[in-house]
Amino acid sequence: MKAGRPDEAVLIIDVQPCFEPPAFLVERAQALADAYYSVATVELHDETKTPFLKQLNWAPPVDEKSLIKADRTFIKHGYAPPVELVEYLRGQGMERVYVCGIQADTCVLAAGFALFDAGLQPTLVTDAIVGSSLDRSGQLGARLWEHHFGSLTDTNKLLGEKQ
Repeated sequence: MKAGRPDEAVLIIDVQPCFEPPAFLVERAQALADAYYSVATVELHDETKTPFLKQLNWAPPVDEKSLIKADRTFIKHGYAPPVELVEYLRGQGMERVYVCGIQADTCVLAAGFALFDAGLQPTLVTDAIVGSSLDRSGQLGARLWEHHFGSLTDTNKLLGEKQ
């Protein structure tokens, strides 16, 4: 039986090999995915959709899998989650979405905006994030998240005795 209410889910952003996530992030994200209904994203490269090479001279791989076993996985190209992911969560009757993952100040934050704009309640899991190379601690992303969405939590609150 999954924890939480039936209108709650966890969204795991881009916890995949190319981003070299720290072990604590993989462990916490998987614990959340095991305890809650879970959706994960994998960022893949398609230059026709997002000009990573042209603008940044870098790109994620064209084929890679999530390190997290989630209930559902969506492929994304670029920073924001695909529209289909947000529509899927709304179609499942989700209201609160706990978000964790890679690049708290870019991709995770973009997910927060997409969820918020869709009328959902995004909540950042502050001890299950890392930031970009600008701030690997993820604190910049957490501060931006709190400013824009207000809702923060951590794995101890979500998992309680299970952790």
